[in-house]
Amino acid sequence: MNAMLESALARVVEECDSRALERDAKAISENYRLRTGTGKRLLTREGEAAAYAAARMPATCAAAEAALGAALMAYGGEIRSLLDVGAGTGAVSWAADALLPLERIICLEREEAMHSVGARLMRDAEGALGGAQWQAFDITSSDPLPQAELVAEGYMLGELEEGMRIPAARKLFAAAGKMALFIEPGTPQGFANLRAVREALTKEGAHVAAPCPQGTAACPMAGEDWCHFAVRVQRTKLHKQLKGGDAPYEDEKYAYLALTKEPPASACGARVLRHPMIAPGRITLTLCEAGEKRVRAVTKKDPLWKRARKIGAGDAV
Repeated sequence: MNAMLESALARVVEECDSRALERDAKAISENYRLRTGTGKRLLTREGEAAAYAAARMPATCAAAEAALGAALMAYGGEIRSLLDVGAGTGAVSWAADALLPLERIICLEREEAMHSVGARLMRDAEGALGGAQWQAFDITSSDPLPQAELVAEGYMLGELEEGMRIPAARKLFAAAGKMALFIEPGTPQGFANLRAVREALTKEGAHVAAPCPQGTAACPMAGEDWCHFAVRVQRTKLHKQLKGGDAPYEDEKYAYLALTKEPPASACGARVLRHPMIAPGRITLTLCEAGEKRVRAVTKKDPLWKRARKIGAGDAV
């Protein structure tokens, strides 16, 4: 985790009662598990927002950094401004700031408690992150979004009522000067939400930059299969306390979609969909390639062997 973010989280939670923090973290986890997707408010107090930040920001930030890194590799252009929609406590902004020479960051968040904690976390940051503009905004309103070269959301679409998801995605893409990035949980529902966004917006002129190597071709993931990736997050002492476990790390599963206004500069030939299966002298890769899901066996004689030994789910080939 970003050392500055870790320090900022520690500073914010020091102001909270430890027992209340643990209680709020458990309650929030239950709310997001049972009530997400209804459009209802899931937390309203600053103590709850602080607990959410401490429990969820490390994993959300790591997923956002992995997704944005892949999207930027495909896009190939410069990005100087970010609009973080449904920013929560700012995880996507922290991830983007780590990867881009940003000059301007705007964070839009409906909940005042999230807004307050997010701004406090960025208080001592430098550059665009330290000067981020926080604004109250409800994506379901009729108001237009501010413009930015990169418009992103992190785990927001799935919290909306089903009928609001495509209209919200359209608003994000319309506000993006260059790229819109959608990041959702790596679940069948999270993938289904992104697939619906992809189908709707590519018909309206959007270009797929990542993760799909086949651009706007039909998605090969059908039936009960879904596209998702994972990033490993090292747990801090506080993280373990709030999660109620001693495991030194956790794997955050996520799905994402990067759409651009212009065709991306480069597209990978294939992307690894699952963790490689490694056996003596043989590595089996499950790939998304040319609009199809394929299995490729790589042996020591294959030119891809050295690369395959270090490759992981989500990597481009």
